[in-house]
Amino acid sequence: MRLHNHTGFIILFLTTCLLVIMLSTEPVFAGSAKINCQAHEGPCKLPLGKETIALEITPRPVTAMQDSFFKVTITGDQPKEGLYLDLGMPAMKMGPNRVMLKSDGNGSYTGKGVIVRCKSGRRTWFANVVIPGTGEAKFVFDVVY
Repeated sequence: MRLHNHTGFIILFLTTCLLVIMLSTEPVFAGSAKINCQAHEGPCKLPLGKETIALEITPRPVTAMQDSFFKVTITGDQPKEGLYLDLGMPAMKMGPNRVMLKSDGNGSYTGKGVIVRCKSGRRTWFANVVIPGTGEAKFVFDVVY
């Protein structure tokens, strides 16, 4: 009978420890993307088929909750349809945040958007450049809050 009372205490103690560990550590999101763009330093480039896609975000440093200007430059074949970029956070479901890009000629496209501040405090974002009929290039970068 005395052993039974200790078992309840041990279960309570272990459950409390587990809760403390779970609440004190930052959650890990499956499928987290690796940063492939140092947007604070200047334009980033990624290959997409035969083309190279460059993304530049200004002003720098890239800061949440302010107007940001996105410039996409394509070297190689130019898209036949309009392109755009979707802003989001890796492995986190968010509402749509689309930036429509307009051609400036010579393979450059620009648009304006806002990177919102995430309540979780996470600062890693992506700009997924979508080129209809060609594919997508996902630039993953950090922002300043």
